[in-house]
Amino acid sequence: MGNKKFRVLVVGCGNMGGPHSKAYRKIDEFEIVGIVTRHPENYNQLEEELGGNITWFRDFDEALGQTKPDIVSVNTYPDTHVEFVEKSLNSGAHVFVEKPLAPTVDDAIKLVELSKKVNRKLIVGYILRVHPAWHKFTELAKTLGKPLVMRMNLNQQSSGHEWETHKKFMKTISPVVDCGVHYVDVMCQMTGSNPVRVSAIGANLTDEIDKSQYNYGQLQVTFEDKSVGWYEVGWGPMMSETAFFVKDVIGPKGCVSIVDSNDKNSQDIDSHTKTGSLLLHHSSLDSKGQFIKKDEYIDTSSEPNHDELCELEQRMLLKAIEEDMDLSDHLQDAVNSLKIVLAADEAYKTGKVVYL
Repeated sequence: MGNKKFRVLVVGCGNMGGPHSKAYRKIDEFEIVGIVTRHPENYNQLEEELGGNITWFRDFDEALGQTKPDIVSVNTYPDTHVEFVEKSLNSGAHVFVEKPLAPTVDDAIKLVELSKKVNRKLIVGYILRVHPAWHKFTELAKTLGKPLVMRMNLNQQSSGHEWETHKKFMKTISPVVDCGVHYVDVMCQMTGSNPVRVSAIGANLTDEIDKSQYNYGQLQVTFEDKSVGWYEVGWGPMMSETAFFVKDVIGPKGCVSIVDSNDKNSQDIDSHTKTGSLLLHHSSLDSKGQFIKKDEYIDTSSEPNHDELCELEQRMLLKAIEEDMDLSDHLQDAVNSLKIVLAADEAYKTGKVVYL
């Protein structure tokens, strides 16, 4: 099957659609047959990077009907995911969709069941799952004993185009839901346990969004095995860049942290996945109460950049199709992580703990 060209229709070409388009061009087994965006005139540079000869569409239905793709890559705002994924699966195409899978848990479950019914692959864009350094981080966390304490955040001091994008996002989705699914997914992998309750706090720090929305939030989740985790996120020009990137896990046997260089900029999308190195600390003491082992630094500076990670995601899609991989666990994890972040949204709005 290695010689087969899979016809790909890309929908949306912003922060994620652009890099995914470039990934499809780099992989011999893929052929881009069209890109859907409302403003093709804004993407001359992308067309040049893709080598030209791109067929642009402004309308998704027209593009799906004309191109008859083998694969549809959905990289649009979350409120369009259900419609685009559903139509794509029903057309006979495999689907790659950026996270979150859907705006509601019921919609996510519906899409998962549909993918199984029509026997087509559905992969959700959890970019950290293909990241070698994050995989190592997760595996080391599993050696620390139970329960785990997981502390993570990603605050973005955004301005200009990035702040405009964030404001558009917040019309349909909160920062806790949009970014939180990545890190809650990591927590679920680290614990291997089911979440049981979620609480949250949040605040609206700007008059540029609706009063019912919030651009700063923090969720707290408790698992069956007594592990606990928090995730903090904020978007906007007012956000602090002090400790904006914390990735830290503590267990009875020690802790592991992502420790990176000081040249990060929270508005730089590459900085959202970069690690630099991992710091592993062992808690065991000798008879004098002193640490037995020295801290270990694990260099991860040769890690892939954002575009290379997008290529790894698309190679995962190719493998899933060619080897007919069972994606049941992948899709169940996508539903579970969505369940947690949406529960955090509910907890913020109601002021009550949500039991899962």
